[in-house]
Amino acid sequence: MKSLLRRVAVPLVAVVVGLLPGVVAVEQASALTKLTHSQATSIFRAAGLTWSSSGGCSDRYNSTCTSFEQINDSTAYGVRTLKTASGCAVNITGGTEVGHASGTYSHWNGYKVDISKYTCVGNYIHNTFTRIADRGDGAAQWRSGAGNIYADEGNHWDITYYNCGGC
Repeated sequence: MKSLLRRVAVPLVAVVVGLLPGVVAVEQASALTKLTHSQATSIFRAAGLTWSSSGGCSDRYNSTCTSFEQINDSTAYGVRTLKTASGCAVNITGGTEVGHASGTYSHWNGYKVDISKYTCVGNYIHNTFTRIADRGDGAAQWRSGAGNIYADEGNHWDITYYNCGGC
């Protein structure tokens, strides 16, 4: 009953005060399914996504690898949505492996991926999403209509997926 009340009352109050996008993102982020590396790569392969690592490996405990072990399904499907919506090549260079910043919405916790900085995907992000305030470290950021955050870290995009972006 408490969960039902939260799912109905909180969004209704949020609509009244204009906070619905943030509430929807939090609600969707609370129902997570963790994937194995193999499950995630199957999703990526079927969508035509590529991935690479400087170490040519997928060990989650090695920072030179690109691992998808324990990635959130919403993150995997979010990257797929980016690829299909943009029509661009997307290459994932960072997943859930060690070596990224910590925090609730972190790479390790399955919310983030890094992707190569290609002109096509950059143009899509700039022309489709809303420019928001720079991150604390100065990285320029864009927010999708679904509430996901795309940060330009100079040589790659750091993406935080709170939901799958309309998958």
